[in-house]
Order: sequence, then structure tokens, then C-alpha cells
Amino acid sequence: MLTQKLQQKLQQKLSPQQIQLMKLLQVPTVALEQRIKQEIEENPALEDVSDSDDDYSDDLDNEYENDDTDTNSDDEFDLEDYMDEDDLPDYKYQINNQGKDEEDRSIPYAGGKTFHDLVYSQYHLKNITERQRIIGDFIIGNLDDSGYLQRDLEAMVDDFAFTQNLITDVDEIETVLKIVQTLDPSGIGARSLQECLEIQLLQVDEPDETIDVALNIIQNYFDEFSKKHYDKIIKKSGITEEELKDGINEILKLNPKPGNSLSETIKVNHFITPDFLVSSDDNGLTLSLNSKNAPDLNISRSYKDMLETYTKSKVKDKKQKEAVLFIKQKIDSAKWFIDAIKQRQQTLLMTMEAILNHQSEYFKTGDETMLKPMILKDIAESIGMDISTVSRVVNSKYVQTNFGTFPLKSFFSESMTNTEGEEVSTREIKKILMDVIESEDKRHPVIDEKLMDILKEKGYNIARRTVAKYREQLGIPVARMRKEL
Repeated sequence: MLTQKLQQKLQQKLSPQQIQLMKLLQVPTVALEQRIKQEIEENPALEDVSDSDDDYSDDLDNEYENDDTDTNSDDEFDLEDYMDEDDLPDYKYQINNQGKDEEDRSIPYAGGKTFHDLVYSQYHLKNITERQRIIGDFIIGNLDDSGYLQRDLEAMVDDFAFTQNLITDVDEIETVLKIVQTLDPSGIGARSLQECLEIQLLQVDEPDETIDVALNIIQNYFDEFSKKHYDKIIKKSGITEEELKDGINEILKLNPKPGNSLSETIKVNHFITPDFLVSSDDNGLTLSLNSKNAPDLNISRSYKDMLETYTKSKVKDKKQKEAVLFIKQKIDSAKWFIDAIKQRQQTLLMTMEAILNHQSEYFKTGDETMLKPMILKDIAESIGMDISTVSRVVNSKYVQTNFGTFPLKSFFSESMTNTEGEEVSTREIKKILMDVIESEDKRHPVIDEKLMDILKEKGYNIARRTVAKYREQLGIPVARMRKEL
């Protein structure tokens, strides 16, 4: 049975402008520049004009707001004056000549051979048969970026049969692999770290007793060496501690990832662009926003002229109505985007100022032990915004200080209570833990239980498992793996 009824309900919906602002907040400075370029490409009413007239935007706002033209009325304007097919494109009026003293800001891109290309070229210079060339090329093609052969030889036998129509066996592939392992850089074609180090030691030009000791360690005591059971190696091999130390020093000179040494030509460098700049002087702390966060955006003057032409036009038709509606939509979109950029700047500054006030002692001294406990909720309450907004601001943002460039997330930490009842940051405890480990005797590293006792003596009452958790977060291995001779 069909029925009709009236119903009222409240709903919260985000406007398109709010959604746009939230998306812009979480964009870092590097990506913001690309986002603005994208918006300019999509919206012709938006322009990035660094030397524009400051009063122009205000004039346009006033004229646009006072324009009571109704797109549903009969008033229309003629756009043909601005869309002449005989007009020459802008690029016809542009020249690209420079004087000798003008700086060329173009970025050159260097091209080079890849790791595999260099190995192929070496291998093809060897005195090999056509059959060995096919097998060798297949082996080189299966090397990873570190230079290791991760493919099992028995599986490669099947690969040759199905893909190359070549019947071979493990012994023949092993023979060709030995040829590949003689190529530069030394150690490529290995199937394990042990084999990689062994190949490099066997290819030393002038081997001596130290090389022999190192080779003996790799071939016969690799498991003990990887676990730093040096006492077991000395006992089983019958060498002295000094000989073991010299042998290990030779091993440490080897390259565990030989393929990476030929990857420099295609290496991609990553640079961090700070979103905030904080400087400290006698007058206190100074905060500024990266200038790339404050682009000079404007409404296109040509679109303003189109609206003026429409209002003055006496003859108007349906096509002109649609055109002016399009123009107003683009101008609205441009104004919303400019407002969102300005709100983004204000929100970024408000959030960073709150962080700066909360961690002022750290920004003045650079001492990590001065960091106070701080969570997203603290900053959100300080600036009167939601935690999700602060989270978006903090995400992927960096600040440049007198002591280096740091992610904003690094200033947030949980709190713990020391023996005196004071709340301290977990960052402070981690810094002390790192200082203790850095100053330890590497012949007898401090175990987690002893680290726990040291921290308790300093007033931080934490459990051994917490010490282990902080140590792992700092990327520090267990005491046995920190041992040195």
C-alpha cells in the first residue's frame, strides 16, 4: 500500500568550499604548487600574477557583487568581439632571445646507462658462444637492482625450455653464471650475501693472510659472524682476536649490494621543501610561512571585461546567456579557490604558532630533552579547531629551524610521569636512551635490563619491554649486535 507523509530531519553536509579547504590543508608545499597549476589550467578565470595591481581584485569583487544582471532575464551580451577567429594566437607575439649576461634557469637532465645495460655490454665482450650469450643475457636480466640473482637455477631450466626453446640443465647455467660473476662490479650474480662477499674476496688482486682469514670466516663461520659470536669463531678457527679483528675489517670494506654502485646515473634525489621557517635570535622566535604557500592569485581581467560587455550589450540571445553563466561560474570557482588558499595560510600559521608556543624552549635551544609532551588534542584546543584539522596540517609538513629541518609530527609525543611526579615527553626518554647507547663500551654493550636500571637512576621508571620498544623505534639493534672487537 502506498502512503504519503511529511518528515523533517537535520543533516550535516560539507559544502564544496569546505571540502576544497580540507584537501588543501593536507597538501605539502611541494604538491601545493602543482595543485595551483592544475587549478589554473582547469579554470581560465584564475591567474597567477606576481606583479598585478593590488586594487584590481577589490575592484572586481565590488563590480561583480554590484552586478545585478539576471542570467534568466532577456539581458545578454555579444561575445563575438572577444572570440574573433582571425585573431592571432598569443604565441605568435612571443620571442625567445636572451643576452649573454642573462641567466639560463633551465634544469639539465643527465641520462646514463642502467646497471643492466653496463653488465650486458661487459658480458658481450667476453669470448663466449651464442648459446652462452643467450643464457648469460637471461641471467643478467634476472638480476635485481642490488646485483643478486634471486631466481632458482632449476626454475630457470624450465624458463629456457618454455620461453627460449632451449634445452639446458643446472650445470650449464651454473657454468655461465660463473662467467657473469667475473664482471664488474665485483660480487654481482651472487645468490646470497655469503656468496656475494666470497666472490669479492676471491677477486682481490693481491691476497694476503688477512684476506685468507676473512675468506675463512665467510666460507666456514658466516652464521657466527652474522650473529657476532666472535668467541665461537676464535675457539673453532684457532685464530687470535687481533687476526679476527683484521679479518672483519676487511669484510666491512666489501659492498653487500654491488649493483647499487652502478645505479648512480639513474639515482633520483629527493629534497625536502620546508613549509615553515623558524629562526631564533636575541629578540626571540620568528615564524614565517614559506613564500610558495602564498601565491599571488587573481581573477582574469579578460573575464571581467566580458561581464562588462554583457551588461552594456543591447542585443542578447540564449547563447550569450549560457556564456555569461559559464563566466560567472568560473569566476565564483576562482574566488572560492583564492579564499581557500588564504584560509589555508591562516590555519597553517595558527597551528604552527601554537606548536611554537608549546615547544618554545626546544626551538630556542635545540635540545631534545626540552621537548614537552604534546598531542594533537592539545594544539586543537589551543587554536579552537577540530583534531582532524590539526592532523591535516601536521601531515607531511616540515619546519626549518636553526638546528635542522624536521617533520611537524616529530614534535608530538605521549607523556610519562617520572619519579618526581612530573610529566615528561617520551622523546626526552628516547634521547637519553640514545645518548647512553652512543657512549657505551662497544666491546661490552649495555643490555636492555641495564638500560632500564640506568633510566630508573635518572628518574624514569619504565619497564624493560618499554626500553626494548623505544630502542627498536630508534632503529638500534640488541646489545649482541652492537658488539665490536
